[in-house]
Amino acid sequence: METQGNYNEDSVRSLSWNEHIRQRPGMYIGKLGDGSSHDDGIYVLIKEIIDNAIDEFVMGYGKIIEVVIKEHVVSIRDYGRGIPLGKLIECVGQMNTGAKYDSKVFKKAVGLNGVGSKAVNALSSHFIAQAFRENRSNIAEFTKGDLVSETGEHASEMRNGTLITFSPDESLFINYHFISEYVEQMLWNYCYLNNGLTIYFNGQRFQAKNGLLDMLQRVNNGNPVLYPLIHIKEDDFECAFTHSSRQSGEEYYSFVNGQHTTQGGTHLSAFREAFVKTVREFFNKDFEPGDIRSSLIAAISIRVVEPVFESQTKTKLGSSHMEPGGITVNKFVTDVLKKKLDNFLHMNSDVAEGLYRKILQNEKERKELANIKKLAKESVKKVSLHNKKLRDCRVHYNSNDERRLETTLFITEGDSASGSITKSRDVNTQAVFSLKGKPLNCYGMNKKVVYENEEFNLLQAALNIEDNIENLRYNYIVVATDADVDGMHIRLLLLTFFLQFFPDLVKGGHVYILQTPLFRVRNKKKTYYCYSEEERVDAIAELGPNPEITRFKGLGEISPDEFKHFIGPSMRLDPVILKHIGEIDNVLSYYMGKNTPERQRFIIDNLRLEEDVLPGVKPKEVALAEV
Repeated sequence: METQGNYNEDSVRSLSWNEHIRQRPGMYIGKLGDGSSHDDGIYVLIKEIIDNAIDEFVMGYGKIIEVVIKEHVVSIRDYGRGIPLGKLIECVGQMNTGAKYDSKVFKKAVGLNGVGSKAVNALSSHFIAQAFRENRSNIAEFTKGDLVSETGEHASEMRNGTLITFSPDESLFINYHFISEYVEQMLWNYCYLNNGLTIYFNGQRFQAKNGLLDMLQRVNNGNPVLYPLIHIKEDDFECAFTHSSRQSGEEYYSFVNGQHTTQGGTHLSAFREAFVKTVREFFNKDFEPGDIRSSLIAAISIRVVEPVFESQTKTKLGSSHMEPGGITVNKFVTDVLKKKLDNFLHMNSDVAEGLYRKILQNEKERKELANIKKLAKESVKKVSLHNKKLRDCRVHYNSNDERRLETTLFITEGDSASGSITKSRDVNTQAVFSLKGKPLNCYGMNKKVVYENEEFNLLQAALNIEDNIENLRYNYIVVATDADVDGMHIRLLLLTFFLQFFPDLVKGGHVYILQTPLFRVRNKKKTYYCYSEEERVDAIAELGPNPEITRFKGLGEISPDEFKHFIGPSMRLDPVILKHIGEIDNVLSYYMGKNTPERQRFIIDNLRLEEDVLPGVKPKEVALAEV
């Protein structure tokens, strides 16, 4: 019988603070990632440093923050009080050290655990902290959390504040890259929640004057609404909301002490319950909560003393009270909303009438869909008993498993492609859904088509998003189609489906396009997989004369052994990024609606003759450039 190893004194180890962070980064920053996803670790590193600058601003010190990102180097400068010079090393290089344990110095701050800057330090190949206070300065330099040098206190003419410069460690964040849209959205959120704050990002100025009202106006961007945005602000609570006249579902942007709580928490639950309670009491009707909240778009911000989050990444509030021993979050939000919203509806009868009609419309649509849903569920049960469309994985996004953030569903076309991915995948976190032919162009159709169309019905069931996208089973929804005209068409049809019926999946950063190599270039010693013509040329130059060159025409041609390279840790994903809600209708109408003269001119102007320069291969036919 084989032993599993001897458990004795030699088995017990004590890790230094930076070793622990580097060995267990998920405890501190969530997943690592390469920057393709908005919640990848490299953005959490940026956020942790900015959070400290924001806490200075909230306490009344420093109205400007400067952020510069050049390639893999990030610099963040604030003009607050500056880290105390004699404690600089401890504040950025000693766990559980900081001033935020003193609530008199930092009230209602985000960073309370003394971890943030230390995690950035430990996970960076190069980290420099500079503090400036009263014409004096100190500079400390680290590598992977280990102190390399310290200048000691010296004279300085720089304004008070702190400058942190770091480079995420490429041995941990494999092939990472920063996507500016993700950084910009983070910075806008800080500005919406901190009136008077100005942030500069690579020279671009970010500032908001009307808080969450500005935020919803920007993200909505002209999308038709039922009534003008309602903006409520009192003490430590602020919200803005309206009902969309087109989209369904509920859409929320929630914040605690300036922190974007993407997974909500007690404050969001309180708002949702308080909104229903207030509307019910105003109309004196026992409406279904879903009928009241359907199509609601809302942003909520609350400030709490000593907030408790459910993880170091602070994406979900766990606090039940505004401050230790004080009023509950639920009662506080309910009291504010009841007073302000009830008064507003009494003073604006036209808004109240519009809201009432919307609730009745939602109720009618819900009842009409009830029978269709019932038949659709039976269809899913019958079909799924005998089909192999979904090859599921063991871990799911809506579980508490530590690998939940890695969960992925690949949507493929055809049996050969799905077969290769299925044989190559990680059965713990990667699932495969196989399409049968091209999906329906569902632009302009209502929700009935999701239940009546077998392909959409089964896909919806696989994702588990029929009733609420909070039940989503996979963090990554990856469209994996061939890199040809048909594959691109399928991509557009699937994106139309998600944008038409489940836009929150796109806005939540869950939808991606899988990049797969176009060429394989190899000799007896080395193999390169090339994703572009430029990479192919570089590979040929690297390998020398007469390498073997293969052009992949479809995913089905890539063997399972090779596919492991493309869906593993170094998987290349292109995120589908939607900046504004108002873009959806315009984009879908233009590309997926009727063939207008404008679209015909666009197609003609963007025709591309794509020539394959491989020996003996004729030029390909004219194909549409990728939109």
